[in-house]
Amino acid sequence: MKKKLKGLLRIIFGRTTFAVLALLVQIGVLTGCFLFLTEHLFYVFWIYLLLGASVILHILNKRESPEYKISWIIPVLVFPVFGSLLYLFIELQLPTRLMAKRVKQVLRETKPYLLQDRETEKRLEQEAPAVCALARYVNRWGGYPVYGNTSVTYFPLGEDKLAELLRQLEGARHFIFLEYFILDKGKMWDSILQILERKAREGVEVRVMYDGMGCLALLPHNYPQELENKGIHCKVFSPVRPVLSTYQNNRDHRKIVVIDGHTAFTGGVNLADEYINEKERFGHWKDTAVMLKGDGVKSFTVMFLQNWNITEKGKEDYGSYMRGYEDLCPVPAEKAGYVMPYGDSPLDGENVGKQVYMDILYQAKQYVHMMTPYLILDQDMITALTYAAKRGVETIIIMPHIPDKIYAYVLARSYYEELLLAGVKIYEYMPGFVHAKVYVSDDDRAVVGTINMDYRSLYLHFECAAYFCKNPAVWNVERDFEQTLRVCREITLEDCRTYPKAKKLAGSLLRLIAPLM
Repeated sequence: MKKKLKGLLRIIFGRTTFAVLALLVQIGVLTGCFLFLTEHLFYVFWIYLLLGASVILHILNKRESPEYKISWIIPVLVFPVFGSLLYLFIELQLPTRLMAKRVKQVLRETKPYLLQDRETEKRLEQEAPAVCALARYVNRWGGYPVYGNTSVTYFPLGEDKLAELLRQLEGARHFIFLEYFILDKGKMWDSILQILERKAREGVEVRVMYDGMGCLALLPHNYPQELENKGIHCKVFSPVRPVLSTYQNNRDHRKIVVIDGHTAFTGGVNLADEYINEKERFGHWKDTAVMLKGDGVKSFTVMFLQNWNITEKGKEDYGSYMRGYEDLCPVPAEKAGYVMPYGDSPLDGENVGKQVYMDILYQAKQYVHMMTPYLILDQDMITALTYAAKRGVETIIIMPHIPDKIYAYVLARSYYEELLLAGVKIYEYMPGFVHAKVYVSDDDRAVVGTINMDYRSLYLHFECAAYFCKNPAVWNVERDFEQTLRVCREITLEDCRTYPKAKKLAGSLLRLIAPLM
């Protein structure tokens, strides 16, 4: 009974419920404005018409995806006044603009610490010209360089990551940074927190940052103060407040640990018990992570400090966390290859995460294997996936069989038939839920990070990942993919055609608003 009550409370106070309620409140206010204005509609009809036309022209000329534009043009055309007011309300958000301004300032402050080593770039150009071209793009438009002298350890499950994370935390001597979308009390967090408390008492600087929406129903409002009392610096990224605003769309979906500047972790694994299968929610939880050691950790250090300092008024001493990389963790050349950690921001006008995925799809010669919990695609991604399959590249996606969000699964199913007809293969993970975000291609390159194949990750969230090329960990990623595939079921065209009509209709309707979900 207690477990059922807890589950009910999770639904009632969950992130999705809150987001829906917040949206309903905003719609209610706008509806009130609309009803008030309709009393004078006869006199201002032409003003409303001009407003709707102006909004549509503005939408058409924005640098946005066509799907995003269509999702707004439809409500503006169907409900000219209400749709226009809603769009203007969202576009003119002062908190989002202030955050974007601060993000740009922080990026300028940290730019000197992320300079590209020219010798590494030259070697990469000789060994892999196509990857070098991608690295130049990420460096120029994302701000992150490619590194040698960096080892990568791949973890095929959250349990594996936790075991190694605890070992590495025990060795911390100077500082520990943790940045997570979800942090929840339980066996996983308690075992980490125990070490953090002890390290803080030993004089190690410990900072913890978690997302305000991701932990809305999981942690008490005063939890940062609880950690501060233990000697751990803590802050909530973009706390959720009961005001009419859309800034909560831009969540911190990153998962980052940095230890002493020489070791870093990232991947899909949050700090909650379902991620290590201590608590069952949607069957067996399949997730992945990587540990970096060496020069590439510098990018994750800077990434953490960038988001930490968005709301800080004082000046950060970035240089104090950047010293001694060459001496801290020398990596044998045969274990290094090239590693490019990168972040993606929704406020810089550049969709780095999406472009990296698409580059892999377009450069692949033999195969591209992917794992993702969500499949909500724009036309660019559909074209990249289908073109890869059409030119003979083995293109396989592993999806969950037991979804965590039924609406996201129904929406994903609406893409299946189009992809299958082009030759893309789709499998579902029968034991439960896949939360991994993995790309691997041609035994040569791979990406492990936080970036889902959906609009939220590709356009709206702060994300991060590690791209590695000619590194032994690529083979470990591919081996894990092949092993995971053995417990998956292939989806066929017949499955698509016999899928319930009501769910097909729901998926089709959801595609109209997919960019806004």
